[in-house]
Amino acid sequence: MISDKWMQISNNKISSVYLLYGIEAYFIEETIKKIKRQLSEQGELEVITFDMEENKVDEVMYEADTIPFFSDKKLVIAKNTFFLKATEKGKEKITHDTVRLEEWLKSPSPSAITVFIAPYEKLDERKKITKAMKQTANVIESASLQVHDLKGWILHELSTHGKTMSDEAIDCIIELGGTDLVHLQTELAKIATFVGEEQEIDIKTIKQLLVRTLEQDVFTLGNAYLSGNKSEAIEIYHDLLKRKEDPLKLNALIATQVRLMVQVSHLKKKGYHAQQIANQLKVHPYRVKLLIDHPMLHNEQNLQTLNDLATVDLQLKTLNINRDRILEMFLLK
Repeated sequence: MISDKWMQISNNKISSVYLLYGIEAYFIEETIKKIKRQLSEQGELEVITFDMEENKVDEVMYEADTIPFFSDKKLVIAKNTFFLKATEKGKEKITHDTVRLEEWLKSPSPSAITVFIAPYEKLDERKKITKAMKQTANVIESASLQVHDLKGWILHELSTHGKTMSDEAIDCIIELGGTDLVHLQTELAKIATFVGEEQEIDIKTIKQLLVRTLEQDVFTLGNAYLSGNKSEAIEIYHDLLKRKEDPLKLNALIATQVRLMVQVSHLKKKGYHAQQIANQLKVHPYRVKLLIDHPMLHNEQNLQTLNDLATVDLQLKTLNINRDRILEMFLLK
């Protein structure tokens, strides 16, 4: 578990090479912070960062092998290590000498902590370099939290600020703020500061202060439309337009939501439970949780709505009229 890995770092049991992979940016950022904090206690810390989409991996190895000036060890970070995932031939921005990297991993520099970051859901397990990295590096997977774990994480974050929150308030936080942990961490800290000495944070305060994500606003907009609540759908739509959101982008996001609802409905009828559906569709479990008991889940009109959204998409791209009105007329149907 990632908590065990963090405990090792806190106890100064730091590996020479780390591989951080997964789509949850929070865990990657927190791991880097913890390594930096621990190394900084030993003296002034050198941190050198490379982007593998711009720099060759040879530069990473050379830097790691170079003796640090100010401390016993330096921190070398290699971002976007795309050579660990499946890539389409000819699409690579830069070619890396992964054979040399495989050899280097067998005896990495003792004077550097080298961190390879792969912010991707999956790595290509068939590649020799991926196998070598997993065999030699300290691997930390940065996966999205399950619903129960997400709520537990929120309560833990609140406790660091000396605050509490009801289950209903936590549901409200997730519904409005989404599941991105970096965003939620920032918002929870802000709300905790605002309430001052008050220990419990209520739903009213959350709705007043929480910065909603675009995806959550579109989810609420889609729900309002599918439920026949035209006034709420139009109100949210106008609010998004004031925030300079593009109708073409909004239409695509609504279509994604309806498509997901159709897919969840199909898999639920086949007997899949929520977690299996989330794994099959590669979406966050909380999104499935919101849809699986939705009153409109098995509505046969959803397929027609998806077809109508495709028509709106074509109109937005081809008609020479007010684009804002095209999607608005759809929402008023």
